[in-house]
Amino acid sequence: MRRREFITFLGGAAAGWPLVARAQQPEGLRRIGVLMGVADDQQPYVTAFRDALTKLGWAEGSKVRTEVRWAAGDADKIRSFAKELVDLRPDVIVCQSTPVAAALVRATQTIPIVFVNVADPIGSGFVESLARPGRNLTGLTTDNPALGGKWVQLLKEIAPQTMRVALLFNPATAVPVKFYLPSVQAAASTSGIEVNATPVHAREEIEGVIAAQARDQGGSLIVTPDAFNAANHEHITSLAVRYHVPAMYYRREFAEAGGLIAYASDFAEQFPQAAPYVDRILKGAKPADLPVQGPTKFYLVINLKTAKSLGLDVPFGMQQRADALIE
Repeated sequence: MRRREFITFLGGAAAGWPLVARAQQPEGLRRIGVLMGVADDQQPYVTAFRDALTKLGWAEGSKVRTEVRWAAGDADKIRSFAKELVDLRPDVIVCQSTPVAAALVRATQTIPIVFVNVADPIGSGFVESLARPGRNLTGLTTDNPALGGKWVQLLKEIAPQTMRVALLFNPATAVPVKFYLPSVQAAASTSGIEVNATPVHAREEIEGVIAAQARDQGGSLIVTPDAFNAANHEHITSLAVRYHVPAMYYRREFAEAGGLIAYASDFAEQFPQAAPYVDRILKGAKPADLPVQGPTKFYLVINLKTAKSLGLDVPFGMQQRADALIE
């Protein structure tokens, strides 16, 4: 499968890191907290992290004990689990998604945190810079603000009739929409598309947003990075197909569940990449000195079956550029 290289931020050096107070552990056993913003049906991500950690000499049960929590896109669970893990006083916490990192930042300023799938770590206040984070957090960021413009361009290419786009997100669990909005608006303006941010706060509100896009010709949808959206991905994709609304998604799982098209960084690759960060921290490195890395792979997935059901002819050139075609 083809993959496109993207810019990555590397460099920096390790330095000493004082150990924090922690709960009593068996002799030599280190504790790692893992807080996932998604549901436990994404278990392979955690398995990939554990496998990578084992290869670095940190076998589960003999060298480390991993405490995993799954928030499933629920803002209350994110806050509750963040406090729960911090109270365990682990040696390091691995977290997934921007809202989860934000909850942990509020809960601790001392326990080392390694984040994955986080957007705009500087704008979110997690790090001072990508090269030298400067705080108790470091890790891997998935997105670039220009990604929003790419979503608009690809959506217009596969659904040329698009004239209005709704951005679907839950403010409590999403990457701040302002991170993508400038590039979304710039691309939309070039294509003569009207953009509306449409926040939802519960599963029951999703259908109303999609139904509204279906009422007038030219309505389409962009589903933005959001733990809530991930937890409801099958519901969202089925509604978009039922209402005949072309939709762009930020993860391949949406396209695999029947969504029209997805363009995103490779979320899965970041979980094993978090293991070397944890390894270095457990050996004494400071998160403040470990550079944040950007995404290295982006992929385009098109569901041809869904395109056909929506009456869309996917341009041949677009099919050739895709990393995966679902038929």
